[in-house]
Amino acid sequence: MITVVGTGTGAPLPPDAEEALAGAGLVVGARRHLEAARTPERAELLVLGPLAPALDRIARYTDDGAPGGPVVVLASGDPGFFGIVRALAERFGNGRLDVRPGVSSVATAFARLGLPWDDAVVVSAHGRELRTAVQVCRSRPKVAVLTAPGSGPAELGAALADAGAERVLVVARALGDPDHEAIERVTPAEAAARDWGPAVGVVVCLDESRALAPVRTVAGPAAGPDRWALEESEFAHRDSMISKFEVRALALARLGPRLGDLVWDIGAGSGSVAVECARFGAAVTAVERTADGCERVRANAAAHGVDVRVVRGSAPAVLSGLDEPHDPDAVFIGGGGRELPGIVTECARRARRAVVVAMASLDRVPAAREALTSAGFTCDGVLLQSSRLAPLPGGVSRLAAANPVFVLWGVRPPARTEGVPQ
Repeated sequence: MITVVGTGTGAPLPPDAEEALAGAGLVVGARRHLEAARTPERAELLVLGPLAPALDRIARYTDDGAPGGPVVVLASGDPGFFGIVRALAERFGNGRLDVRPGVSSVATAFARLGLPWDDAVVVSAHGRELRTAVQVCRSRPKVAVLTAPGSGPAELGAALADAGAERVLVVARALGDPDHEAIERVTPAEAAARDWGPAVGVVVCLDESRALAPVRTVAGPAAGPDRWALEESEFAHRDSMISKFEVRALALARLGPRLGDLVWDIGAGSGSVAVECARFGAAVTAVERTADGCERVRANAAAHGVDVRVVRGSAPAVLSGLDEPHDPDAVFIGGGGRELPGIVTECARRARRAVVVAMASLDRVPAAREALTSAGFTCDGVLLQSSRLAPLPGGVSRLAAANPVFVLWGVRPPARTEGVPQ
């Protein structure tokens, strides 16, 4: 049996954990955990570094008939929450684990803030890419980020500042240490300008205007929208200049927006595609060339309760200087006129997964397709022709044809995803 004890946020070990530790033959943990624990003199101590050799050492102690006594693993907080329990269960089976959890750093951080966290999204940047945490912080109002050297408050703050995200970062340092614990509220730009040292374990990213959400039934990220491809009447738009819901339905299916993604909406117009992608949990940047168009996108985002970054400028020129910390996962292009081939080329160069183009003019399809295939994308498309029910006198209906739209999409082959600039 392997006993896994959660510690590290200030609470003393419970008596049963102390008893397990006293009888241990091998005690495994980070240096700070081993120094703080009362380990028996006869026990072998193993400081955690690379995980594979540590698991091999534990295996030698847990083999049937192995000498030395039981194994105790010390870990921070709740070791079943982004912790070592996963690796141990995968190697030895969950039936051989006796887990004694402590209070997680996330729970402790929110307790210090006096905030509930059943509606928070928790993202780990510990040994993982920071980009997912950045996009989740942009799209959700309450996020806890588990940090690591190189993916800490400074790096997170710099990325959010570059993206123009209006957030407050609450940096929790040395949680549980009565002499060094500190909780600081800073802007992303302020976080980026600091050297925070190695003691930061969690950063809470807040849109403070929405820090207290309504009562929840299901914890974690909010459920996806109950419907999509919304009616045009649900968006403010000018002279019917909006992607029709049939077009949006197909575009959303090919874009695949999800929590942790970044989506660009180029030539956003009313921002209907941008808003719908944000409703699925993606971080979204909408590019629109007119001032009144930008205000319309902002108003539609606010009306649907989502965050959309709005950038004014004309593509493709604005794209080369677009101040984004990461390249997009998917891009939607609506319009573009004569500049469409250049827009598609630039978006295809940077998109990690997919580019979707909607065109009213059939003449522009070959050039857009060539731009996608030249960038290595697998390309396909369809001409959407729909007829909607329209009322006639006498309580009857007719079919009213909508203008046809060609929807073209390119998908980056999986092998090409590796090495795409981050």
